[in-house]
Amino acid sequence: MSTGNVESWSGNMAEIGPLYPFVGAEFALFVVGMVLWILWHVRQARIETEQYEEEVQRFGSPESLNKILDAEDPYSP
Repeated sequence: MSTGNVESWSGNMAEIGPLYPFVGAEFALFVVGMVLWILWHVRQARIETEQYEEEVQRFGSPESLNKILDAEDPYSP
């Protein structure tokens, strides 16, 4: 990939041209990245909520789980 003909550092930078591909697309790529990041968090929260609800149905209510965990805690008085 060629980013311009640079033979000498003494010259006009405007004549060299872009130094990397997709110049000017930074903001659009940033927005796309933020939207994908937020969508990932929403999807992850839904998946974790579904897993939590399945575990509550399988093992009982949160109160009963706390009682079981308290009974099994070797450090509890």
